[in-house]
Amino acid sequence: MNYPYIIIDDDQESVLKTQSIADGFSELVFVASANNYADGLNLILDHTPKLIFLEIDPANKMSDLSLALIHELYRYLKVIPKIIITTTEKDLAFDAIQYEVADYILKPVEMIDLVKSLLKLKKSESEDEVFLAQTSVMVQNPKLLEVHSMPFAASRIKNSEQPLILCVKSYGDYRYMDTRDICYLQADNNSTDIHLNNGEMITAFKTLKHFEGVLDHPFVRIHNSYIVNRNSISRIQTGNAVCYIKNTTVKLPFSKSYKANVDLIISDFTNGNYLEI
Repeated sequence: MNYPYIIIDDDQESVLKTQSIADGFSELVFVASANNYADGLNLILDHTPKLIFLEIDPANKMSDLSLALIHELYRYLKVIPKIIITTTEKDLAFDAIQYEVADYILKPVEMIDLVKSLLKLKKSESEDEVFLAQTSVMVQNPKLLEVHSMPFAASRIKNSEQPLILCVKSYGDYRYMDTRDICYLQADNNSTDIHLNNGEMITAFKTLKHFEGVLDHPFVRIHNSYIVNRNSISRIQTGNAVCYIKNTTVKLPFSKSYKANVDLIISDFTNGNYLEI
């Protein structure tokens, strides 16, 4: 399998070095290179490569290169290319892992680095192919599909009656929480702070928009920076445009653009077991 690739790096010498080493692999097909965020994003959207070599700690800060480029790709692409970070900064490795990069190479890039990266990519894709093959066999054999899917479906129905458990995974650490215990979620750049009813705060390396897409009722977006659990609201002041969180002094603002969502929360309360005095 071939990997058309793009190099995004503010240092042209590094671009040429990486390309020179990559030229030694028949699987790697050079497409283009860019020296800044905007040009890099445009190249990716224009060519949709399978592989990207990305610098995230540029010497030229005006290039705007960072992990934020990966986040931006999720706005436009259903399938994100494999991304290999190439940088001199080893302290950013942990942050890069949260973005599920394929590999993290410290400069100067060496031949053996790309050998290892390609082996990892091929291993990952072979595992995906095995999974797809197994799925195909089950679809082609209805009896096999029935035997395997019915117990699974039954378990899903049973589980749907249970509260949703949210798992925040970070570098081998699995943090489980009952979504009923979540009061609100607050945006923090490219991460989200999850505030629980016991006062604890947990940071997840996903955007607030991501959580807006995966959490449904009773979670409601009320502001560019906030998603609130409707069941955690004790008071809504439309005049001051704030929501109060139960058993705390926290007041969350809501914006005009999300006022319709707040009106739905008020309506939801009214339609329940409700008495207005």
